Amino acid sequence: MSSKPPSYFRQHIFFCLNQRANGEASCGDHQAEAAFAHCKKQVHEAGLSGKGKVRVNKAGCLDRCAGGPVAVVYPEETWYTYVDLKDIDEIVESHLKRGQVVQRLLLSPEVGR
Repeated sequence: MSSKPPSYFRQHIFFCLNQRANGEASCGDHQAEAAFAHCKKQVHEAGLSGKGKVRVNKAGCLDRCAGGPVAVVYPEETWYTYVDLKDIDEIVESHLKRGQVVQRLLLSPEVGR
């Protein structure tokens, strides 16, 4: 039986930054770029970034537009929606730092595009 090699990063958090030109709802309409930048800064300042730790990633459309803005944490497959930078702080502190899901920010599983 072979064991799985350790992952380069422990977790990834992906932020949808998609901006639709046709007027349809998109995460880019909700300051997603600012949330991404804020998360990246918070993760770095908390000492959570780097090999074996957390990677903050940009993503195109994650196809959950109706719940936007959205972010997803892997490998846990935890989908979040957020309103402001305080929500991002809570995700970093609670989920990325302590491993506790922020229940109030969970995106309902039936929300799609």
